[in-house]
Amino acid sequence: MGVPAFFRWLSRKYCSIIVHCVEEKSKECNGVCIPVDTSKPNPNEVEFDNLYLDMNGIIHPCTHPEDKPAPKNEDEMMVAIFEYIDRLFNIVRPRRVLYMAIDGVAPRAKMNQQRSRRFRASKEGVELQEKKQKIREEVFERGGYLPPEEIKERFDSNCITPGTEFMDNLAKCLRYYIAERLTNDPGWRNLMVFLSDASVPGEGEHKIMDFIRRQRAQPNHDPNTHHCLCGADADLIMLGLATHEPNFTIIREEFKPNKPKPCALCGQMGHEIKDCQGLAREKQGEHDQFADSMPISEQEFIFIRLSVLREYLERELTMASLPFHFDFERSVDDWVFMCFFVGNDFLPHLPSLEIREGAIDRLVAIYKDVVHKTGGYLTENGFVHLDRVEMIMQAVGVAEDNIFKKRKEDDEAFKRRMKEKKKRLKAEQKPAYLPTGQFAPQALGGRAIPQPIQNARHTAFDMRMQDQRNMNAAQSLKAMMMNGNQSRAGPSSALGPRGEKRKAEDSDSEPEPEDNVRLWEDGWKQRYYKTKFDVDINDDTFRRKVVKSYVEGLCWVLRYYYQGCASWKWYFPFHYAPFASDFKDIKGMFTEFETGTKPFKPLEQLMGVFPAASGNFLPPTWRALMTNPDSSIIDFYPEDFAIDLNGKKYAWQGVALLPFVDERRLRAALEEVYPDLTPEECKRNSLGNDLLFVGKSHPLFDFIRELYHIKPIEGTEMPPELCHGIQGTLNLDEEPILPDKTVESPVPLLRDIALNTAIGIKFGDPQYEEGFVFKAVILPRAKIPLKVLKPGDWEKSNRGPWRPQLGFNPDRRQVHLDQSAFRALSHNMNRDRPRDGPYSNAPPPGNYHSGPYRPPHGGSSHGPIHAHIPHLPNPRPYDPYQGARPPYNPQPCPRPPYSNPGWNRVMQGQGSAYQQNQHRSRGGPSGPPHHHDTRMNSRGHQQGYNSVRHYPPPPPAKRYNWQ
Repeated sequence: MGVPAFFRWLSRKYCSIIVHCVEEKSKECNGVCIPVDTSKPNPNEVEFDNLYLDMNGIIHPCTHPEDKPAPKNEDEMMVAIFEYIDRLFNIVRPRRVLYMAIDGVAPRAKMNQQRSRRFRASKEGVELQEKKQKIREEVFERGGYLPPEEIKERFDSNCITPGTEFMDNLAKCLRYYIAERLTNDPGWRNLMVFLSDASVPGEGEHKIMDFIRRQRAQPNHDPNTHHCLCGADADLIMLGLATHEPNFTIIREEFKPNKPKPCALCGQMGHEIKDCQGLAREKQGEHDQFADSMPISEQEFIFIRLSVLREYLERELTMASLPFHFDFERSVDDWVFMCFFVGNDFLPHLPSLEIREGAIDRLVAIYKDVVHKTGGYLTENGFVHLDRVEMIMQAVGVAEDNIFKKRKEDDEAFKRRMKEKKKRLKAEQKPAYLPTGQFAPQALGGRAIPQPIQNARHTAFDMRMQDQRNMNAAQSLKAMMMNGNQSRAGPSSALGPRGEKRKAEDSDSEPEPEDNVRLWEDGWKQRYYKTKFDVDINDDTFRRKVVKSYVEGLCWVLRYYYQGCASWKWYFPFHYAPFASDFKDIKGMFTEFETGTKPFKPLEQLMGVFPAASGNFLPPTWRALMTNPDSSIIDFYPEDFAIDLNGKKYAWQGVALLPFVDERRLRAALEEVYPDLTPEECKRNSLGNDLLFVGKSHPLFDFIRELYHIKPIEGTEMPPELCHGIQGTLNLDEEPILPDKTVESPVPLLRDIALNTAIGIKFGDPQYEEGFVFKAVILPRAKIPLKVLKPGDWEKSNRGPWRPQLGFNPDRRQVHLDQSAFRALSHNMNRDRPRDGPYSNAPPPGNYHSGPYRPPHGGSSHGPIHAHIPHLPNPRPYDPYQGARPPYNPQPCPRPPYSNPGWNRVMQGQGSAYQQNQHRSRGGPSGPPHHHDTRMNSRGHQQGYNSVRHYPPPPPAKRYNWQ
């Protein structure tokens, strides 16, 4: 959903909802990769029943990744998608259901956003090519070097839209993938796999929610099913809360900002295209064997525990002294509804509500203050009480003027801080690089002792990077000298329009976008409607029309989340939202949506969302309607369009001012070209069904196989007792996957499935009568998960220190160390020496050998040991096949000036311990008792070696020369 910064805000405010995923990796033995056995218990200490995959969040990063080389062809893309699903399956390990949902034809309200996104992508692609060509010419003029342009077909991500050949091929590949895993993977053995491809109408995440919603209303549904939904969209959090399932978890990629990306011009890392200097590429590896490789870091995953988020919301939304009964589930629905005001895929957000400015917290505070006057909740089972919503909007409207002024003040304060920071950094500028620690320059004749470095790895990295920067600067200077000492912009680039030199403080400043509305000044409402809508503020009729459409949108979105799509035709017909203060007398503005509406067909949607540049995915005669000047709908496909920044800084944050598609005009134009479709195109243009696959060991396998034998004409109800209470209607597939029949691989890189044991059939969700309302409540037999957050009265209860729950297991045992572990820690961690960092390899201080302890110097000591002896178990036990050994007389090992102190202490401790043991063994079993150290450590354990035990000398190490 289009809610910028929503997840960042949520994860920072409710930090305990995040749990990092534990992933078991495959192993390699003798060059053979051994896959993970996913039938074993989940390493995350939780067992999930159902895994739902919003496939578009998988398809996009696998087909055109940003942090690694893109696949070379469509076959590699399919293999990448298979591997991604395998990774998710390895982490989650569902035991009942795997549901894959690809975006199908979307409601008209969503198509407007899809249209804007695809037109932007086409426009940005053209602008990038022009920018690359311009910078390439400038680099060549300066004498720089750039690799030759590769002539290859650019992958158009717009093909990831229902109705294209790519999506049809993807559906075939996923059918093959499911059959292969059900046949060969033991973790898939008892799964029911649902595939809802792009031919099934609806967005992927909403098809998943519709499946959950319809199964919850069945009498055989298990209310304690543990759901896991994969996807990166922020609306998945709202959708998960809207189900009111107590065990709901979301898995998504962990977002890591500022990932390195290669330059789009020269392909090198470390700079953007605007800073490209055309420098020669540094050799990668001794023989340049890594020339075409990019540094790839595997993406990690996190869990979002909605059960913990419900705990947070319960604390925040609980209200006392209400004039009506407090219902937490209803308050959660109201919280979801209020989040729609800060943005979604179907409505623009209100101008006065920005999530970065604490808009949701503001709405919650107003909600808790106003709810005493409303007499009830804002929503009920997905239906909105508009009279109560009006009170919330009016309260926001009162503060709108102050919100706009504070936004301007904060923006100006931020600019001042950035400007002062640049000045401060410039004033404090030191030489380009100055090493620290033991590598820092020292005054000649000084007696200062070099300080140990804090982190040797980081210091070495900084030194290497500085060498690289020096080389780059030298090459850049050489290129400038070859070009006659001219800069990129020419000799007069630093001069103003009249030849005056610009001020230094202004040279780095970026031009600010012009804002004609100026919401922070008086008269902002008049300027807003005049600039954005081109109407006068006194035109109350138009303002009420905008508000009415927005109110309809709020009702449509909430119904979409809780009951399904209320209308496939409705959409918000404006680019901008009204103000909160305009929501007056809205109670009677909405009655009901038009019933019986149908979705677009796939090729019709392509005509509604594609720019003319992506017309190659359409039939030729359909494509001509986008480019022919005489076309009746040519105005739907502008070659260029304006982007209104609307107070933002970057173009991707702005509003694409595209004309809205008139459905009646579009259908009338397509009627003339429908007869030109081929049978294959007609098939792609039809709406499909969900598919269900099971393996041979599943209880439902024999039932489905029998259906293919008797071939019923009508649909057959699925027996819930065979599939964990899941219900639906089964119909025979025209191109089924059947057992004992070879499944051909659509990917040449993969083999056919000769011994297939999977079976597939069409599946239909349970149907309900028109007007049926799905209840947004906790089901009666549901078990609420144990609390994770610290109770507010914990300190008063005297129950000891609070132990937070890490991960999903509330009964995770604490790790305890035995006596040998404490001895190892005591030996390896010197408490007297300050620790400089977790990776510090700093040398020991100069007085390391001062004090009572001395390293041995030949021979053995015959006196009592007064110093603390490090305790280390004998690493080389006595070997009876070697016989007697000569006495062990270690020689002192000279310590280099900056050697590893930990290894030095180990060697010294071993030598001392062996001498002591040898001395003890001479006394024999009947000899007098020997002295040994009986000091007690801080935990009450006796330190030192037991004098009764006899330690033989160690065997020859044959690794270190002690002479």
